Amino acid sequence: MNIIEVKKLGKVYDNEGVKTDALHGVSFDIKKGEFVAIMGPSGSGKSTLLQILGLLDDYTGGSYYFDDKNIKDYNPKEVARIRNEKMGFVFQSFNLLPNASVLENVKLPLLYSNVPEKEWERKAREAVIAVGLEHRMEQDAKLLSGGEKQRVAIARALVNNPEVIFADEPTGNLDSKSGEVVIEIIQKLNRELGHTVILITHETYTAEYAERIIRLYDGEIESDKKVENRRLDGAAFTK
Repeated sequence: MNIIEVKKLGKVYDNEGVKTDALHGVSFDIKKGEFVAIMGPSGSGKSTLLQILGLLDDYTGGSYYFDDKNIKDYNPKEVARIRNEKMGFVFQSFNLLPNASVLENVKLPLLYSNVPEKEWERKAREAVIAVGLEHRMEQDAKLLSGGEKQRVAIARALVNNPEVIFADEPTGNLDSKSGEVVIEIIQKLNRELGHTVILITHETYTAEYAERIIRLYDGEIESDKKVENRRLDGAAFTK
């Protein structure tokens, strides 16, 4: 069953009358539980596509179905609910509160959810444990390494048990060893917990942890192929 389906998706930016085509008739499906990497050079449209799929931006042509329902059929309140409850986001820059603890950062999405407050602590702790950072639970985010910060960001994305995790260049600010740990954790969330993962990356090595790679060029799909020799590693949670 498809969780995401886009048909002839288009995006045109209009800056004071100057129009720029960012996406041209992009079409693909993503099944529930699939791990898909989206690649392409700077300006290819991959970040624009992620913004649209994550309901952070609108499209100007074509259609986008999430859970078999056209996004245009949702009202703004429903869109906000889907984004908070069914989608989790991991960004290159972490976006953590530096003076808040790991646990407090992970709790943040719960403030805007329908989860009863009495369950926040348990859910946040479970998410932190899932990324192997229980020994940093009460540490302020500013004291963590880059790799640890990204793992906190993953836990925060995970806390509402979303259907889809969007990861935008999650290893971009990390050294190779920390980046490998992070991408292995993301892969494990997909393989063992069944989360659909959509990964934006410019690194072929990182993309090969996915099952499938969609390559964009100048706003169009250049190729959409299964990964022949997928990278698999169960050692992601070692400390």
